[in-house]
Amino acid sequence: MEYKKKIDEYLQLQGHKALQLRAVLFDMDGVLFDSMPYHAEAWSQVMTDAGYNFSKEDVYMNEGRTGADTINTASIAQFGHPSTPEQIEALCKAKCEIFATYPPTPRMKGALELVSKVKACGLTPMIVTGSGTPTLLDKIESNFPDIFDKGHIVTSFNVKRGKPYPDPYLLALEKGGLQPHEAIVVENAPLGVTAGVAAGLFTIAANTGPLKESVLVQAGASLVFPSIQALCDEWEKLYKATR
Repeated sequence: MEYKKKIDEYLQLQGHKALQLRAVLFDMDGVLFDSMPYHAEAWSQVMTDAGYNFSKEDVYMNEGRTGADTINTASIAQFGHPSTPEQIEALCKAKCEIFATYPPTPRMKGALELVSKVKACGLTPMIVTGSGTPTLLDKIESNFPDIFDKGHIVTSFNVKRGKPYPDPYLLALEKGGLQPHEAIVVENAPLGVTAGVAAGLFTIAANTGPLKESVLVQAGASLVFPSIQALCDEWEKLYKATR
């Protein structure tokens, strides 16, 4: 891949002289954890049972939204009006109950090695996720021990507007004391890519789901890798190109 060319295109578009990396902002589901198949199955089942036309692919296309925003977006599109707070609470609760019955989600292959490489480069790894499960911090610490500081994690509890709005990534920049040219984003979903780009960040996608690569490119990804392992394998070359 022509990493330097893509970086130069980003710099020219954003008006920066150089990338001066201090941090890497990781999405969680589908990037750090191989959890999206479970999320897709649970959301699709709950929404279908509630009368929505909501496939597993729809879950991937809406990945990154908060639960409430996912439900409201589907309700407006299919019924012409937003859901009530009571409907949202009931559907989110039902989805969480189904999700809780699944086995623990494994780390994405290559994820631990990748974040370890990032930290070894002197960069701060951060998490920006649309998830908000109560056990999230414990899950991160048990799978990525001593890597992520809880002050460098943005969840759905921290923002009113989730992805595709830039708010989660703008908050991450604020938490890290960062400017946009001092961080890059690793995403796997089109809405997450859109959010990263809207925040002015150089955004990379790892296509770990069933969507076509073109969907991620159209969302604005500067680079697309076929997996987290592939990004991990290329990290040294990519990091060198940023310097």
